Formats: sequence, structure tokens, C-alpha cells
Amino acid sequence: MIGFLLRLSDSMRHRARLRRWSPDIALGRRGEDMAHRFLRKQGFQVVARNYRPRSGAGEIDLVAWDGGTLVFVEVKSRRTDEFGAPERAVDRDKREALVLTAREYTRRARLDWEAVRFDIVSVVFSKPPSLAHTRDAFSPNRAL
Repeated sequence: MIGFLLRLSDSMRHRARLRRWSPDIALGRRGEDMAHRFLRKQGFQVVARNYRPRSGAGEIDLVAWDGGTLVFVEVKSRRTDEFGAPERAVDRDKREALVLTAREYTRRARLDWEAVRFDIVSVVFSKPPSLAHTRDAFSPNRAL
């Protein structure tokens, strides 16, 4: 019953977003909602969504604690996987932007950079939707 109610509220929220935003942005936010819910079920404590530094350059979809590790999560959503898995869109440039934004977050929060990790959550809105979580998707030292 709870699953049904979550899907219903997700669908209603998505329809409301479609009235305000482009279909691609609304789909991305729906994927972020699903990833947020998934990570919380996995025991993550989400502390920020859509974090943007003061400079305005870059964005991190989700910031969460997984035990003592601060995790920066990039969420990629697609209607289908016809052109490959969504996580393939996290290329070198995107990784570099994520690392720079994450460094700003840790600096402002006065957190240890050594205790961070970068994950990717891929959402494909097939019937039924599928979600894949890649832990430690890339190393910040290799991204630059």
C-alpha cells in the first residue's frame, strides 16, 4: 500500500512539474526523487539536494552520509536505455565539475576531503522503471 501511495504522489508531482518545466528537466527531477528515496532506504542520510556553490558553476544532485563517508551523488535519468546506460553521460568534463563543486562543499562545511566518495545513480523510465547505483564511480584524483 505504501509503495502504491509513493508511486501515486510521484506521478502527481511529475505532472505538476511538467506544467512549469520542460519535459527533460521534469524527468530529471523525477529521477532525483527516486534516487533520494532509494538511498534513504539503503541507510544513507541525505543532507542536500541540488547543491550549487556561490559561484553558480556546477551542481551536485544529492549529498549524503553513508556511515562516516560523505557521498556526492550524480543522478542520470533517461526515458530508455536505447543509446546506452545513463551513467555513460558522466564524462571527464562532468567528473571534473563534480569534483570542483564537491571541494567547495567540503571546504565550506569544514569536512575532510579524504572521507568523500562519488556515486552515480542511473534511472531508466522503462516499464517498470529501473534504478542502478554505482558506488565509488570514480576517484576524485583521477577526475582532474
